[in-house]
Amino acid sequence: MHVSDDFLDRVRTEGFAIMEGFLSPDEVADARHALFEIHPTPEQYFADPTPHQHLVASQFSGLTVAPFGAWALNQIAFHPDLVDAAERYCGTADLQLYKIELWAKYSGTVDYDQPHHRDFGNHSIAVPRADGRWPQLTSFILLSDVTEDDGPTKVVPRAIGDREPMVPALVEPGRFAEDEVAVTGPAGTLFSYTTDVFHRGSTMTGHERARFALLADYSARGNPWMGKMSWPNSGNQRGWAELISRASVRERDLFGFPPPGHEYWNDQTVRDVGLRYPELDMEPYR
Repeated sequence: MHVSDDFLDRVRTEGFAIMEGFLSPDEVADARHALFEIHPTPEQYFADPTPHQHLVASQFSGLTVAPFGAWALNQIAFHPDLVDAAERYCGTADLQLYKIELWAKYSGTVDYDQPHHRDFGNHSIAVPRADGRWPQLTSFILLSDVTEDDGPTKVVPRAIGDREPMVPALVEPGRFAEDEVAVTGPAGTLFSYTTDVFHRGSTMTGHERARFALLADYSARGNPWMGKMSWPNSGNQRGWAELISRASVRERDLFGFPPPGHEYWNDQTVRDVGLRYPELDMEPYR
């Protein structure tokens, strides 16, 4: 679903926005089918948690970094409506998709509660500009229904959180307990926020509950103090060749793949990239 200018204005002014129905029911169904090829369904997990203890060894054990071995999951990170929103938010089409993660949480073992924190700590080696210049757009796309029982993200409106100095990037637990907003909604909901807004993970209070979300983060290209992942490090991972081969020219560009017409391309690189990715249509790069 198209992301409105009003949604992006709320991200700028309030630090976050929540939109139900970003993914269509068919997109949600395809993503969940692919998701459960990677992680157990709630029914599978709770029937016998023992084989899946690696997913709940810590708060972050359920995080999986892209590429995933499933196109239906990979493509959500560069969903055309998300890319369009990121272009408008960042004020440029010259974007980098600097992080994609899949996060699975299961209740009963791990306490997912966190102090309120700002994400710039591991998205930048500097700090965000308070005037919004050089923005980063971070997003959760919910792949399961999330209620108060499912450990929703809790976010603090900018008008309240901005009373705190930029540093340190976290505050003691409970500081904003009366002011936080729970990010709840059905599967397919989009939650976007800035790296300088306070938020936290919360405890899963429901019995035999699971929460799944795909995280995708964007910024303008060419700001070396921002980022989180190095995509070349993923080049030998399962799913990478399919991702690059099935993506469009524009979608490859989001990962830093040399665009058509770039001086990188010559007879040798066209030939050898084609050998590396046999399913990739090299014609646009000749």
